[in-house]
Order: sequence, then C-alpha cells, then structure tokens
Amino acid sequence: MKGYFKFLTLILAISLLCSCGKATNADNGTLDSKGTLDSVTEMSNVPESEQIEALATFSKEKKSHSYGVAKDGKPHEISVTAQKYFEDNSFNAFCLDTVSTDKVLYLTFDCGYENGYTSKILDVLKEKNVPAAFFCTLNEVKDNPELINRMIAEGHIVGNHSVTHPSFAEISREQMKTEIQGFEDYLKENFNGYCEPYFRFPKGEYTDEALNLVGSMGYSSVFWSLSYADWDTSAQKGADYAYEKVIARLHPGAVILLHSVSSDNAGAMAKIIDEARAQGYEFRSLRDFGK
Repeated sequence: MKGYFKFLTLILAISLLCSCGKATNADNGTLDSKGTLDSVTEMSNVPESEQIEALATFSKEKKSHSYGVAKDGKPHEISVTAQKYFEDNSFNAFCLDTVSTDKVLYLTFDCGYENGYTSKILDVLKEKNVPAAFFCTLNEVKDNPELINRMIAEGHIVGNHSVTHPSFAEISREQMKTEIQGFEDYLKENFNGYCEPYFRFPKGEYTDEALNLVGSMGYSSVFWSLSYADWDTSAQKGADYAYEKVIARLHPGAVILLHSVSSDNAGAMAKIIDEARAQGYEFRSLRDFGK
C-alpha cells in the first residue's frame, strides 16, 4: 500500500502545480525524462480519505540541510547523498548538479533584510555578466522595490524565501501554504505578474512533508552544496577571508549559498568570479540547472 499512496501523491503534486511552476510534460502522461510516471489517472476517482492518508506517508521529522565542506574540487559526500535522496524520493528539490558534465556553478543569495550591500553585489554581477538567484523574504521585497526591480530587469531570479522566515519544520501544512502563497501573490501584484518557481527553506529546516508541499505548489526547493558562515554581520572577517573560503570549496555543479548582508561577500565578489572562471568554471542561472 505504501507504494500505492506514494503514487497517488505524485499525481496530486502534478494536479496542484501553480501558475508559477515550471512547465511539465504531464499532458502525455510522463513526469520527467526518466519515465517516473507512465500514466496519469484522475484524483477525483480516489476517495478523499485515501488522498489524505497518502499525504500522511511523508515524514514530519525535522531536518536541517547539511552539505559538508567540499575540498579538492569535489563536493562533500553529504551533498552527494542529499541530492540522491531528493531524486530517489521524487522530491522537486536539489542542492548539487550531478547531471551536467561541465564545470558549472550556480550563485545564490539569501536576502532576509537589506544591509546596504546588495546594490554593490548587483554592480559586480552586471559588470561580470553573471546570473544569480536572490531568495527574498516579503519584508525585503516590500522595503526595497528598486532593488527587486533591478534584479528582475538585469535577468536575475527573485526566489521565494517565505513571508516571515519561519522554520517549515515547525509550522502546519496550511501555514506553509500561506507563507509561500503570500510571497508569490505580493510579487505578482506589485512586479507586473513576475514569479519564478524557486523556493528556499528558511534556516534550511524542512520535513519530507514540507518538501512535498513545496513541490505540489509548483516550486523547486533549492538547497546548496557550498557555503560558509557569512551571515553574522557582527563577525565579518574581511573580503580576503570570504574569497579564500569560497574558492577552496569550489566544485563542479555547486549551488553556492551566500548572504547579501555580508560586507565580506560584497568586497570579494569580483575576485571570486574572476578566479572561478580562471579555473574553468562557468556561472549559470538556476533556470539552466542540470542541462
């Protein structure tokens, strides 16, 4: 019965895709190129009690994303294992590109609030022609419309980081929906219908049920395989420190998480990009993940 319920849940996830989600090929009965789902049946034929039970098969155990410290140009095994877990369980989530054979990097920033460095980071990205994703909370979007408009105009992704930045391992399924939908609705209403299907869990905390919920709303959950302790604005250690930490941990397929509140990151960004390219890396948008 477990397999049956998981099958039902996959169908439900497809049927609930929001307008912000990526296009799928569900019309011809396939979920992805691997043939994960060969046929689609109507959920209306399934009793509501069984639909609820199917959802209940997803664990509510709290997890904190772990990625390990990559070195020697290779991702840490923790990141490799996490990526495999997402794939094996058909979660629309990723932390590491294991498909592309190129030396690709995906640059992402978490933007919980504005600390005066985002515009400088955007200046560098524009000069270097590097795409990035900025995962913003609703307050960041409301308080800084000029920055958000600039991100959009310059081709970056403005990702969903929730309304109030709660732990998604500690709130109800309905609260999760409200956090995601509230951000999406505001973005669409105030930025000419703009919306991108990428979500990042606040604090990196989640459950399998939360992963399922995010996917059912048409979003990809974006984790990371490279980061360092850069978020504490009272403990910045200088641009050289940021540069050394990031460059030492580069690896093909890395999803890089940095925080835009960091003066260290702003100061090191140009040098990080130049050195990564000197090592043969290419920066790509999350829109091209796994291609």
